[in-house]
Amino acid sequence: MGGALLFSSGGQELLRNDMNHPKEERTLVVLKPDAIQRGIIGEILSRFERVGLKIIGAKMMQPSQEHYHHHYENIGKMISRRGQKAFDVTLGLMTSGPVIAFVLEGIEAASLVRKMAGTTEPKSAQPGTIRGDYAHMSFAHADAHDVGVPNIIHASGDAEEAKAEIAHWFSESELFEYETVHERFTQTRK
Repeated sequence: MGGALLFSSGGQELLRNDMNHPKEERTLVVLKPDAIQRGIIGEILSRFERVGLKIIGAKMMQPSQEHYHHHYENIGKMISRRGQKAFDVTLGLMTSGPVIAFVLEGIEAASLVRKMAGTTEPKSAQPGTIRGDYAHMSFAHADAHDVGVPNIIHASGDAEEAKAEIAHWFSESELFEYETVHERFTQTRK
């Protein structure tokens, strides 16, 4: 039939087409200086582990302005989309201290992490998301004070962006393959 049994409900089998099977992905997460300085990195990392994502690379670093320019403009097109001022205030925030960058792996990891992070503006982020629980500043407040928005976390926008970001932040030798105990429950494979 080309499908796999997803579950059975009242004797009716519901099939999943193999073409639509969720795929395993990698995504980049950067815990920003505000998360590091507030001492909440363990709480944030545990959220990703509890949902079944696997950490396959991690490091603390203080990237250069050139590194951030490549990340935010060459990959993310921030200056092209939002202007030089947005980049400058973001750069000021990002260079205010070290960051922790890590790569997560799991089914549809990029979109899952984006959902868990919440919207970019903390004021608009829903309770239960990382930004909704740990930050609250609005864009208007940040703009009025000419500062970057301390919003805890960077998460890749999608799987394609994640590939470029991971290649920028990590070498292949810094990424590890291993099996976790919970993978058979959170990353079902044939």
